[in-house]
Amino acid sequence: MLGALLAVAGAGSVVAIQATVGAATKSVTQQSLIGSASTTEQVKRASIKGAKNILLVGIDARKDALPTAGTRSDSIILLHIPSDHESGYMISLPRDSYVPIPAYDNGKQSFGGGRNKINSAFFFGSRGLTGPAALSHGFELLSLTIKQLTGITPDAGAIIDFQGFKQVVNVLGKVCMYVDEDTTSIHIGKDNKTGQPAAPYVINKDGTLKSKIKGVTANFYAKGNHCFTPTEALDFVRQRDLLANNDFDYGRQRHQQQFFKAIINQAVQDGLSSPTKLPGLIKAIGSTMTVDTQGISLEDWAFAMRGIRPDALVTIKTNEGKFNPRRVSGIGDVEILSDDSLALLKAARNDTVAQFATTHPTWVSST
Repeated sequence: MLGALLAVAGAGSVVAIQATVGAATKSVTQQSLIGSASTTEQVKRASIKGAKNILLVGIDARKDALPTAGTRSDSIILLHIPSDHESGYMISLPRDSYVPIPAYDNGKQSFGGGRNKINSAFFFGSRGLTGPAALSHGFELLSLTIKQLTGITPDAGAIIDFQGFKQVVNVLGKVCMYVDEDTTSIHIGKDNKTGQPAAPYVINKDGTLKSKIKGVTANFYAKGNHCFTPTEALDFVRQRDLLANNDFDYGRQRHQQQFFKAIINQAVQDGLSSPTKLPGLIKAIGSTMTVDTQGISLEDWAFAMRGIRPDALVTIKTNEGKFNPRRVSGIGDVEILSDDSLALLKAARNDTVAQFATTHPTWVSST
């Protein structure tokens, strides 16, 4: 879906648009993701007109090799497109949000339902499965969870493979963006004696930080303008543990939103204008995604959204970007969505996000 939109954004003539959109759609894997969150009647009545809510889910694993133990969604973004199709609002849901998850049976393992972190929905839906089946069932339970929480049935969905974005950045050569806070990597560093890459921290099985490894200097991304290599880009968007002011998921979700915008900006500026880069760029972007268009062709999606420019994408923080934790026995620290955050999600359902942003200016990210 993103590859097709980028093709329209910079292709120029009608012939060029048709050719690039065709190439983009061929490189995107399409399969059912939203599943029973959307009824058969809703799919039959699907139209490209009107406001749209697209569920974007980032995973930090190759989409064709999910572990049999299941996987958790690394990022969850609701992309709201107003009815005029001229702008977009990226609303990130913290992965630790404490929400009710419906009961679900994926054919291999069943989940009895109950409150948990929202990223666990993908885990409970996908566990025991691999490959496309894991993606479909993980996404379906997450869609059902969001529908129960917000009343929103996604009009389309996409799983974004963060590992795949290394190839996108590789085609572009680099991706440049403003780093809004000093960020230290817990994943990548350099051995002080040998100069070779080395892990700077010991990480627990649950992903939490255990201890610093002596003799290894961690990668450090200083506040300011920065151009990332493919490896650095993926590393940067994964960081959360050592962000300033206990920024945790809010810092990471902000950085992921900024990274997506930076990719789009650089692709439009440097990739779509280059005949040598364009084919590889479209293929790389398409290969990072698995999409469910809910009965509307990718070509129709691309042409309908062609008025959305990169600078018209607005990022909005839930909970005003402030960590609102609660300790839950057996689960750990969770995030409680505030009443205003629930009002923001209701605004996405009612196509009034622009009004919400106007009355809540501190919720809008400035970068």
